[in-house]
Parts: sequence; C-alpha cells; structure tokens
Amino acid sequence: MDTTPHPPLHSNLLTDNPALYEARFPDPERRAGRWAEDCLRRYDAGTRVLDLGCGTGRDAAYLSRAGRAVVGADLSEPMLAHARAHHPGPEYVHADLRRFDLGEREFDAVVCLDSALLYCHTNAQLDTFLDSCRRALTPGGLLLAEMRNGAYFLGRTDLLDTPTVDTVAWHGVTYRSTTTLHLDRDAQLLRRTRIWTADDDTPDLRQRSAWRLLFPQEIRRALTAHGFEVLALYDTPGPRTEPPWQQGQLPADPACADGDRLHLVARLV
Repeated sequence: MDTTPHPPLHSNLLTDNPALYEARFPDPERRAGRWAEDCLRRYDAGTRVLDLGCGTGRDAAYLSRAGRAVVGADLSEPMLAHARAHHPGPEYVHADLRRFDLGEREFDAVVCLDSALLYCHTNAQLDTFLDSCRRALTPGGLLLAEMRNGAYFLGRTDLLDTPTVDTVAWHGVTYRSTTTLHLDRDAQLLRRTRIWTADDDTPDLRQRSAWRLLFPQEIRRALTAHGFEVLALYDTPGPRTEPPWQQGQLPADPACADGDRLHLVARLV
C-alpha cells in the first residue's frame, strides 16, 4: 500500500511539489541540459556557470556532470531542497533572478532556461536582471536563454483558441490540468490560467501566472544597452521545439524568429 502523502493543492502546486513537477514534465534525456552544454561548448564558455531559475536542478546537475562548476539559483525553497537531495553536484542558492547579487562570485556563463527570463514582467525588472547578469559575468561571459517567442503571437491565435488538457498520475492519484492562455496586450504579457483537479476529492485549484512577451528587436536593443553583443537569436532547433533539437544540430541558416520558442546567446563586451 502506498503511504506517500498526496501533495496538497497549494497556491503553486508544481513549485510546492517538485517531484510532481518532474512527473508532469519529464526530461529523461536531459535534452535541455544537453542543449545548453552544446551551446556553451560551441561558444567556448569557461567552466563557471550560473543556472538562474534552476527549478528541480536537473539541468544544473547535467552541466555539473559535464565538468562545469555550477551554481543553481531559484526563488522556490521546495525546489532548491529537492535539487540538493536528488540532483547533487551544483551548489544551490536562493535568489530572485529579477534582481540578484551573489557577492564577489564571477561566472563565465549565465544560463536561463524554460522561459524563466520572462518572469521579468516590466522593463525595470528586465533592466535589473541584465544589470545583475553583467555584474556576475566575467568580461566576455555568455548569457544563454531559452524562452517563448513574443513574435509568434503576431497574427496567430492557435495557442490561445483551445485550452490544453494534461494528466499525470503520481502516487496513485491522477491530476488533471486545464490550461488557458490569453494575451494582455497593454502589459505585453501572456497570461496563463491553470485549473487543477484530482481524483481523490481534493478541492480544485485555480492558478494564475504570466510571462512577458519579448520581441527579437526589443531583446537586441535591451542587451546592447546593457553591454551585450547578440551572437545568436533564433527559433529552432531547441530543447522544446518540435521537432526537438538533436545533439550537435546547429540553428537554421539564415536564422529566423517565426516559431513559438526563441533561443538567445549573447556575450558581455
């Protein structure tokens, strides 16, 4: 008989229950970590890496196993505790990516995957994020990011028209999520409403979150203003594109930004 306590439906179900997060978003091939390592090698990054928004630590641990000295940073204490217990190797610290200060530490690369950068909802937050990255990086250091592409929503509604329904079974309970996206054009946000139900009579939970929608030229301008040179900005291939990136695969030439994901490599100059 399974005696594992079922996770309560808190205000952030997946963040509060990292093991459930990994069950809902499995990455057995560590594709995101492998993609990041491939980019770091291609652009000759040094070994010291800061993984911002590291979540459960899967990608940070992959980079650590690849021989890098990794610090994983996240705002969620349950995520950090899970990372320390289940994905050892990196050092894990509590930090808000929108404004972080790790003291005298210097890094050769900052990695920001899975749209974590888009939690910078305002121009001021984006500015303090880039200021913090600039302080943390050595001269010539890299900023590597993977995120949703704001330009995809110019004239397209396919991701907005129909709710997405997913289920995940975990410790004998089936959780069902119904996710609806809508555009807040004034704030330039992609707002998400996710309703969770469970088959064990737990009350339903409605969660709300949002990502900033950034456009390619907007990204280039912000990075240039903060002392970065954009080396690559493209839609595919990446760890969450369809079809997904394969080991050693290079961006399409010429690069474009028409897909729903955007991949960024920039160097601090």
